[in-house]
Amino acid sequence: MRKLIRGLLDFQLNTRSNYRERFALLAQGQKPDCLFIACADSRVVPNLLVSTNPGDLFVVRNVGNMMPPSDPKGNAKGDQSEAAALEFSLRNLPVEDIVVCGHSSCGAMKAVLGGGVGPENPNLNGWLEHGKPALQRMKDNPKLGEGLPDYDRLSQHNVLLQMEHIASYPWVKERLDAGSLRLHGWWFDIGTAQVHTWRPSLGRFIPMDELVGEALLRELGTEGPAHAALSNGNGAPHLSVAASGQ
Repeated sequence: MRKLIRGLLDFQLNTRSNYRERFALLAQGQKPDCLFIACADSRVVPNLLVSTNPGDLFVVRNVGNMMPPSDPKGNAKGDQSEAAALEFSLRNLPVEDIVVCGHSSCGAMKAVLGGGVGPENPNLNGWLEHGKPALQRMKDNPKLGEGLPDYDRLSQHNVLLQMEHIASYPWVKERLDAGSLRLHGWWFDIGTAQVHTWRPSLGRFIPMDELVGEALLRELGTEGPAHAALSNGNGAPHLSVAASGQ
């Protein structure tokens, strides 16, 4: 808590003046164009990873960067808070992109691999159910994340699973099909501070280096929002945009 108080004082005394104009504009409303779904893990900091300012991202963080799937009527199968954020962002904000960002050494994935947590954690046990289908995905497609520890392989499969869960909501599917929304899968390697992006044409996550980033920017500039179809032969979400040469 001492660190937080000192940091707050530093912001008030040294940093706030640099953001005064921006916050004055933000006080009138927010217009983020990206919904960023990340793990609650303290080592994952979305705004730091993508060098964004206040107001740029609409962020949802929870244990395991998960989203409960939808029933046919658009109601979440489980906790509603994440689905409420999804609903609000797509219906009230100019969001055109959704990023699901998993990460290495994820405690949630380690717990799923271990069969859950103890009965003294009933809420956490219930929440982890949203990640358990990724275990079967990992068995069906052992090549994804090959060479990584099992919990990191599971984390990558979980990103794809949660993308499917997001696309199961009718109003999300409508926008994906209409081409007004893009769905992206990212995976952050904490040890190297390197973000990897899902490339369906390769069937794996690859490091987001300058070459890959430039290819993605070209796609965004020429094709506009592209819909995420839900099959690449392994049941994994398939982004219809693909980096040139990747």
